[in-house]
Amino acid sequence: MNFVITNYINAAFANALYDKLDDGSFAGRIPACKGVIAFGASLRECEQELHSTLEDWLLLGFKLGHSLPAL
Repeated sequence: MNFVITNYINAAFANALYDKLDDGSFAGRIPACKGVIAFGASLRECEQELHSTLEDWLLLGFKLGHSLPAL
């Protein structure tokens, strides 16, 4: 069973951008979702943090009545 929120998260991650930083760690962001950024020692850790950040961003946005950006 697919949920609308799952589809939105998957669409957001299709647009995620990652950068390897000078210290070997990673930074990730989802440009369409302003303020959704995360950091991790590895790419996998960064992806996990970005997923968690996106979920929190969505829940807070719902609570505050914000509209979601189209993806």
